[in-house]
Amino acid sequence: MVGPDEYHDSYPGAKSPGVNNNAYTNVMAVFVLNRAIKLFELLPEQQWKELCEKLDINEAEKVRWKEISHKMLVVFHDDGVISQFEGYEHLNELNWERYQKKYGNIERLDRILEAEGDTTNRYKVSKQADVLMLFYLFSSEELSQLFGQLGYSFEYETIPKNIDYYLKRTSNGSSLSWIIHSWVAARRDRARSWELFNQALKTDVADIQGGTTSEGIHLGAMSGCVDIVQRCYTGLESRGNILRFNPVLPEELKRIRLHLRYRGHLFELDITADKLKIEALPGGAKPVLVEVKGNVFELGAGETKEVVFNASTSSYF
Repeated sequence: MVGPDEYHDSYPGAKSPGVNNNAYTNVMAVFVLNRAIKLFELLPEQQWKELCEKLDINEAEKVRWKEISHKMLVVFHDDGVISQFEGYEHLNELNWERYQKKYGNIERLDRILEAEGDTTNRYKVSKQADVLMLFYLFSSEELSQLFGQLGYSFEYETIPKNIDYYLKRTSNGSSLSWIIHSWVAARRDRARSWELFNQALKTDVADIQGGTTSEGIHLGAMSGCVDIVQRCYTGLESRGNILRFNPVLPEELKRIRLHLRYRGHLFELDITADKLKIEALPGGAKPVLVEVKGNVFELGAGETKEVVFNASTSSYF
């Protein structure tokens, strides 16, 4: 297999392509299998029987799904760092300073090494976010549950270690990589997150991808920038039937105001570094549970709630 990284399409010197047990791919496979198994529990019996018949899924296959979802391999090294793939820890370190001094922009490190008769397959380098995609897509609680299901102990405290490890080894050869890295840095290093966010924003605003903006914007990067403001910096997520907020605004971003539709409600949000105000506009939707920085309350149509919190407190979500 080849993970999101794209720089490692085989092992050094190998005759066959691909690498084994990419962590992101394996964890995502477990997540998908969990959802598939859950679907059969949610559907009425007649519906899931018809679905199985249509897709030619037998009981033995469903049993196999459950087995795989509890036995998938994920490799670790250096006391809690998730290995990008099996054998990753045996690759060479790259002299980043040397290449940056020689070439300046090394975002496309693969082309630089190929021109020198070398290959990225030999080094601990990534074109774009790979392992860190897991921290972008899942909360710490969700990752803990997934790794626990596989029999691995994954401690909350290892998240910064994983982020630092892979940020130092990624060339960001894709505009989407800045988005992922801005997101995962937000809970620990707001200044760094803001720097990465602006780098992603400049992709088309400043046309830094070699004059390609005139041919079409990088829609993924641009929508990712909006997503960082709307979900990352507000700490927005829906989990366990609760609409959750855990705001962590960079110093440069003084205020966020936005509208949000959720379960029939239209909410107006006004967020600063130490305060969140949420107003549910009048309507017929049922009250919902809202959590702000650990404070849970019920909010109904036509109601407003304001929560004040310590701007310095944050946690991974």
